[in-house]
Amino acid sequence: MRIINPTFGLSATTGSAVSLKPVNWATDAIALVSNSKPNARELLDGIRTKLGAFRPVDNIDFLAKNSASQGAPKDLLAKVAANYRGALLAIAD
Repeated sequence: MRIINPTFGLSATTGSAVSLKPVNWATDAIALVSNSKPNARELLDGIRTKLGAFRPVDNIDFLAKNSASQGAPKDLLAKVAANYRGALLAIAD
């Protein structure tokens, strides 16, 4: 498994460096995104419960793709980018 720290990046259109603020996992809004496979929602619900032990969970929201066999639609990706500082994805059964 590869874990990425998205505190920096490259612009997809220009290739120039983009400066991003680090995610504060203790307070920032987080999207929990289901891939719509069996048990994905349950997995994410367990993560939300665990996060609730050390942070408020009122700004941790569940989102889902329409189908496990297709990529996330552009409107879902835009919603995550516009409203959340971090996202956790359920990608396994």
